[in-house]
Amino acid sequence: MASSSSSSRQMKHQVFLSFRGEDTRLDFTVHLLQALKDKGLNVIFDEEKLEKGEQLSQAIAASDLSILVLSKDYASSKSCLAELSDIMDRKRKPTDKHIVLPIFYQVDPSDVRNIGGTFKTSFEEHESKRPIEDVKRWKAAFAEIGASKGWHIGGKSDGFETEYIKDVVEYVLKKLKSNCRSVSEELVGIDDQKKKLLVLIEQAGIHVIGLWGMSGIGKTTLADAVYKEVSPKFECRLFLQNISEKIKNQGNESLRNELLSKLLNNTPSIGHPYQERLNNKKILLVFDDVSDPDQINFMGVKYFGPGSKIIVTSRDIQVLRNGGANHIHEVKKLNMNDSFQLFSTYAFQLLNVPVDFKYLSFKFVEYAQGNPLALKVLGLKLYTKSIKEWKSEVTKLKQCGEIKFSHIFKSSLDGLDKEEKDIFLDVACIFKGQHLNYVEKVLSNYYKGARCGISKLVDKCLLEVKYESISMHDMLEEMGKDIVMQESECLGKRSRLWNCKDVEEVIRYDKGTDLIKGIKVDMTEVDSLQFCATAFEKMHKLRYINISFPEKMLWLKKLYANQVDSIFLPDELRFLRWDVYPFKFLSDFNPKNLVVLKLLHGNMDQLWNEDDDMNLTNLRKLTFHIARI
Repeated sequence: MASSSSSSRQMKHQVFLSFRGEDTRLDFTVHLLQALKDKGLNVIFDEEKLEKGEQLSQAIAASDLSILVLSKDYASSKSCLAELSDIMDRKRKPTDKHIVLPIFYQVDPSDVRNIGGTFKTSFEEHESKRPIEDVKRWKAAFAEIGASKGWHIGGKSDGFETEYIKDVVEYVLKKLKSNCRSVSEELVGIDDQKKKLLVLIEQAGIHVIGLWGMSGIGKTTLADAVYKEVSPKFECRLFLQNISEKIKNQGNESLRNELLSKLLNNTPSIGHPYQERLNNKKILLVFDDVSDPDQINFMGVKYFGPGSKIIVTSRDIQVLRNGGANHIHEVKKLNMNDSFQLFSTYAFQLLNVPVDFKYLSFKFVEYAQGNPLALKVLGLKLYTKSIKEWKSEVTKLKQCGEIKFSHIFKSSLDGLDKEEKDIFLDVACIFKGQHLNYVEKVLSNYYKGARCGISKLVDKCLLEVKYESISMHDMLEEMGKDIVMQESECLGKRSRLWNCKDVEEVIRYDKGTDLIKGIKVDMTEVDSLQFCATAFEKMHKLRYINISFPEKMLWLKKLYANQVDSIFLPDELRFLRWDVYPFKFLSDFNPKNLVVLKLLHGNMDQLWNEDDDMNLTNLRKLTFHIARI
């Protein structure tokens, strides 16, 4: 029979403890076991009595969480490896919520992950004595647990063992209470805030809940966690990210029709019928990153049926007030303990800070001021770096003086090569919010390693891919644009232009140069813009033109052709979107590099002259619509 903190065989065991007795039975494990019992946890453990038969599998199956104390001789025990294999089998099942927590006790986590050091010797011995299939299974489980996030404890010599045990027990209690499936799905520091919002969701008088806070503080993360928790209770549910960006790209009316189509499973006509149908539905809707209260009201939320809930995130509390929020929750920054845990997750792929890095980690955590995005970016930048490199980064922070998140984010670009930095700036200034597939194709036509570059930027939290679109946090977008603005005081010598007044000045006064690589214009911010035939003639290296109108403004005449039928376009163009194109046809350029061509509601007679020899080898997307204005 297995030893247990309860004599009842029928009681469900909360924690299964796996350890190598010869390594830790007399010190660390006994203290950990006692600390778990002191908190009233029901723990089952026995490294010898459960090694055979159904008892082992039953004990693991009866537990909610497994703790594995991975010590130097853990892999030498076939019973420990059998326990580990059964535990990892449970963890791999999508429907199983079993939680697995490794503790790397006086061993290097990379040796577990890569089966190195003493572990390599242990597995070589097993291979000479045990069936090869058993050993393969053990090795796979061992490598997998080595790649999992856990605690790295140096032992008594580091002076923190008691403190670590306390932290481990507190973490176990939190995981069991929240029933979060695994360490890798950790949402640090939001449990208390999520509970408050779940209570508000249940209150009948609250229809619209606002989440307010600074950039990077975790508004979207919190909204997503609540949405996933309560969405099964609603007949219709939808999470709309980056509302402000979407409205810029497609207009209010187009986005509203998309929303109603998804909620009602068709494309409704505007008017009474769709309002009545909404009245009969209990809807959960998240509006993420709202910048104008009209964006809420325009979507028809007042017609949603009884029991419907709308969660709105914004950096502006006045937007939430004017948008009709019944309750506004300020999203709080992380406390010091949660900040350390989140930072450690990214800086070390662990749940605690190794003792040698404690002081340096404190400096970075203190600097981030509880901002989750800053902690993630800093942690990823420092991952795998030496203590010497960490000290160098601390010195840079001291030289910066006042706390600036932009300094944190800019330093995260230091490890990128030139191509990766250029991709980051292209997305920040030109392609944020665009469909990933087309952005990849456009960038791959110029950068050889575009897909790898995007992947690396995503890994460093500098880009994100959600709902098939490529995006980034607003703070990172602002940083990227700031980098470009610092390239030169002369507008024509900057690599990318997106400010409408800047574009207008360059076009009107012929300030363009071959340093300009991309131009993006949101025509909502321009009264009028006149183009002559030579507007782009000096911009020989221009790769992207993105001139867009919201749908509701397509009828406005804001773009003018200066008494000419066509305009010079550089042969380097990869992306050409030009809403309400004012010329009669495309000509005077070779589209050999063009990947995306999108001309909507233009004044064209035809795309190009019949005599033009157009090389369209790289063209992947063509959208063309003539609408005389």
